[in-house]
Amino acid sequence: MEISEIKNILENALELDEVIVKGDGSHYEVIAVGAMFEGMNRVKKQQAIYGPLMGQIAANEIHALSIKTYTPEEWARDKKLMSLS
Repeated sequence: MEISEIKNILENALELDEVIVKGDGSHYEVIAVGAMFEGMNRVKKQQAIYGPLMGQIAANEIHALSIKTYTPEEWARDKKLMSLS
């Protein structure tokens, strides 16, 4: 599965400000940024990302998925911290 396909699925299914997908063909990392994560616990955030991708996971097109979710404020803060290190 192509990285661009995963990105398109998530962008079309969810209201996200930014989606970054990295991967090597079956193992992927998703970084998703959106106000929709405001007030959600970690499990709900993961479920929000897994939901639109369940067909691809069931078909074994995605074997492993690492998910990081951020609100826009969290993302801005973390990007600032990353630039300091």
